[in-house]
Amino acid sequence: MAGQAERLNAFIELGKFFRDYSEYHNKEVSETFEDVWHLKLEEAIGIAGHKNGWFTKENIVFSLKTWGAILTPKDLEGWLSLYEIDKNKHKTVALIMAGNIPLVGFHDFLSVLLSNNKALVKLSSNDAILLPLVAQFLIEKCPSLENEIEFTEGKLEHFDAVIATGSDNTARYFEHYFGHKPHIIRKNRNSVAVLTGNESKEELKAFGEDIFRYYGLGCRSVSKIFVPEGYVFDGFFEAIFDYNPIINQAKYANNYDYNKAVYLMSEFKILENGFLMLKKDDGYSSPIATLFYEEYRLLDELKVRIAEDREKIQCVVASGLFQDEVTFGHTQNPSLTDYADGVDTVEFLLKT
Repeated sequence: MAGQAERLNAFIELGKFFRDYSEYHNKEVSETFEDVWHLKLEEAIGIAGHKNGWFTKENIVFSLKTWGAILTPKDLEGWLSLYEIDKNKHKTVALIMAGNIPLVGFHDFLSVLLSNNKALVKLSSNDAILLPLVAQFLIEKCPSLENEIEFTEGKLEHFDAVIATGSDNTARYFEHYFGHKPHIIRKNRNSVAVLTGNESKEELKAFGEDIFRYYGLGCRSVSKIFVPEGYVFDGFFEAIFDYNPIINQAKYANNYDYNKAVYLMSEFKILENGFLMLKKDDGYSSPIATLFYEEYRLLDELKVRIAEDREKIQCVVASGLFQDEVTFGHTQNPSLTDYADGVDTVEFLLKT
């Protein structure tokens, strides 16, 4: 079985690889990608984008860059120091991955392996290319990991615990089939932002990243904003104007046109700027190219509402309003301790 130090070193090497690729990916292959792994990754990114139109090269490279920034000796060792990894009882953990954004299940994969367990992975068909390549890289750096990483397309068998990510509907299915095993089962979550009207243009421009990165498909993507009564959206629309090229992506544009047609036929009142629609709605999960908004009268009342709905919310973007808020522009840059749904994955694994 792969030792802790060897596993850790393999992920440190992976981080360096991600950083190197992210830095040089725009240059000519013949000039830059002399390393065979750079060429393999370049090919995998092309295949992933071909199989899933939402996986543009820009978004895949953003994901790699984000992971590369925290797969460092300092961050990894600091994170693992919070736990007594040496007391872990080796187990096989089934990972049922989502496929909404590139490498969305990587944190679970990382947590399982660096807590000295085996990962039995069932990939989403929407994201089935990138993680197997990552696994190959890790195995080359730490050959004994070959027995600790297994991908399966069939029925999951012979595992001790399960971490499954999906929708509210699939969660019921997961509960039925895996409820007898130690488990983490994740449901739908969305992220929200609270605006006060005092945000600077720079903050609102950065906020565009929280809305548009990955086309809004991630659970950390903001799908709803709360604004004070009488809020004027002119400054908001002006600040996010630089994100307008997103409408040139065919799948995004098709969703924009379709949802706009539905809203107009239903006589819903919407605000729009040609690439984003704002719809007044008390829901949290907005369609692609749409941002729900809701007005509030008192901040204290809104804080109570958000606290009551925490099971539906992944992140809250704000400035100086909440203890665990995310600053504008940073929802897609989580740290190693930013666990999905607030459930500490490593602690779960160590106690199982």
